[in-house]
Amino acid sequence: MSGVGVLDKAVAILEATVDGASLAELVERSGLPRATAHRLAQALEAHRLLVRDEAGRWRPGPRLAELANAAPDALLTAAAPVLSQLRDATGESTQLYLRRADERICVAAAERSSGLRDTVPVGTALPITAGSGAQVLLAWEPPESVLPLLPRCRFSGRTLAEVRRRGWASSVAEREPGVASVSAPVRDRQGRVIAAISISGPIERLGRRPGERHAVQVIRAGQRLSGL
Repeated sequence: MSGVGVLDKAVAILEATVDGASLAELVERSGLPRATAHRLAQALEAHRLLVRDEAGRWRPGPRLAELANAAPDALLTAAAPVLSQLRDATGESTQLYLRRADERICVAAAERSSGLRDTVPVGTALPITAGSGAQVLLAWEPPESVLPLLPRCRFSGRTLAEVRRRGWASSVAEREPGVASVSAPVRDRQGRVIAAISISGPIERLGRRPGERHAVQVIRAGQRLSGL
């Protein structure tokens, strides 16, 4: 605690929303009075430090990522060589995605130098409703935060259960026609999934079962970035 009351309360609200939180959950997790929690959450939302998802639950907002990207980040620093090595090992473009509300943001990438490739520029926002990267970012989320999204997803709850079981995801023409991908989780020191590492490329090269060829390499790359 810093001793600055309003700042400590605002941080408590932010910490309470890591996995999404209703107003009742904000009160329970932060220990703040209902009126105080609601007022601070609304103020943080006005500054884009919090956003509300389709279920009305508060989640960390895009301004946090913008501020974080202005400072050196251990994950992004480590990602550059890992993505390059994964690209060279698989021959495919590689990406690192973070979830931001109902989108996933490409925060690092390594592209093939030539030939047909799936290019995802750094900073690109893609929907959280399609693609293997989206599957990974949702598979370990609490059910109450995933269920409202499923009607719009190109994959099912059964697909997410399979991703959790085997530890990786694949997609074929799910996000974009002609594109296949394989993704695996990146975890923090507590074991929580914080990012998805992916390879992507044309179906004609990766095939209809891309995980059979590349899942092990993608999983190992995710493990190298975990726990930073």
